[in-house]
Amino acid sequence: MIEAIKNSDNTALLTLLAEQQSQLEQKDLRITNLEQQLEQLLRHIYGQRSEKFSVDASQMSLGLDLPLVEKAERKIETITYEREKSSGKSNHKGRIPFPEHLPRVDEVVAPKEDVNGLAVIGQQVTERLEFDPGKLFVKRYIRYKYAKANNEGVIIADLPASPIDKGSAGASVLALVIVQKYVDHLPLYRQIEQFKRMGISIPSSTMSDWIKTAAELIAPLYEALVKQILRSNYLQADETRIQVLDRDKKSKTHRGWYWTYRDPLTGMVFFDYHESRGRAGPSEMLKDFDGYLQTDGYEVYNQFDKNNITLVHCMAHARRYFEQALDNDKELASHALKEIQRLYAVERHCRENNLSHDQRLIERNQKSVPVLGSLLQWLKENIIQVTPSSAIGKAISYSLPRWDKLMIYATDGKLEIDNNLVENSIRPIAIGRKNYLFAGSHQSAQNAAMFYSLLGTCKLKGIEPFSWLKNIFEVLPDYKANRLEELLP
Repeated sequence: MIEAIKNSDNTALLTLLAEQQSQLEQKDLRITNLEQQLEQLLRHIYGQRSEKFSVDASQMSLGLDLPLVEKAERKIETITYEREKSSGKSNHKGRIPFPEHLPRVDEVVAPKEDVNGLAVIGQQVTERLEFDPGKLFVKRYIRYKYAKANNEGVIIADLPASPIDKGSAGASVLALVIVQKYVDHLPLYRQIEQFKRMGISIPSSTMSDWIKTAAELIAPLYEALVKQILRSNYLQADETRIQVLDRDKKSKTHRGWYWTYRDPLTGMVFFDYHESRGRAGPSEMLKDFDGYLQTDGYEVYNQFDKNNITLVHCMAHARRYFEQALDNDKELASHALKEIQRLYAVERHCRENNLSHDQRLIERNQKSVPVLGSLLQWLKENIIQVTPSSAIGKAISYSLPRWDKLMIYATDGKLEIDNNLVENSIRPIAIGRKNYLFAGSHQSAQNAAMFYSLLGTCKLKGIEPFSWLKNIFEVLPDYKANRLEELLP
């Protein structure tokens, strides 16, 4: 009897010890996972931004660094973006005359009618502020008035078209303000200070109105750009956030999203603003698209995995997960990274030798397809060997179900191995967030999307943005609507 009790006590004790041991092992595993997460967080905050594993750094960077918010600029920038119109009587005293020290460049504008033999009875002078790189000047349009015979009226030339009707800003100044904001990331209040140093004071409300009116002017050109890009059969897509001032909540901002679409074949890009990151935005934009759509693994894009659209995934995103797993399982993570590096070596060879799409396809079939096949087998073998919650487990779990879409690039020479091209297009927005912090309204965010689209396409095509935009503002007011695509960068 006593012996039975002793045996029973020993069994209970052993059971208790086993349970405690299991709990300790689970805690150790959790501690390990938390340490890995902490290491990744510290690397993200303090480490280098490159995803470089060996030598090919250019292929590995995703280029999505998140900027820090500069609180010191927040209050000032709010003023430059938005100003409510007063419901009462305006106190506006009229246009402020341009300073006398600015040089005047006169241009005599002759009427279209024949004025030979007619007497000049006066003149009308209209001044517009213009910009010559490095200096401001005032351009004067001098239009002589001619009295018709028999007192039948007066002949005077029409003013040349202006980007802003009855506005004081000429095409060059308007182009300067927009390029400095959306290409050079210079907030409006800084530009106002810049103009002050050159001897002219421009109210923030005036400069904001310039931006708004310019956006209305280029809206048809933006729509033409969107239509042209959507005619492509290969697009890359991505999205990035933008803070938008919420007028319903004092001192609060709303997180909106820029959906980015780039045609890698033509080097054209456009941004589409939406208030959310949900399905509605891309669903409406791509409802008639037919071809390849290359994205990251964001689940919203899964809706496009259908007959008329072939969904292609980004190898750089898969690679990033294995880079993050180096501290967890260096052996497995290093193997995956080295194999992926072999894939990028093929792409680098094709690029450096300027191979055609057909030649690139042959090269991939010979060198990339075997690597992709062996990696797939490796993923299948190791998925059951790793802890799902570990960093290496997450890396394999991310890649394996997406591998068929990660391999599609090797079936067509025009496709890219990753989404880096479209993600590079997002960088100006990330830099802009750091400088001007937020958009003043949802409409302001969409206006910015139009400027980012057209000026971003200029950059991708190697076109100087100021000269292009200045020319656009000069000719667009009188340009035929059915020929707008001729003006695209």
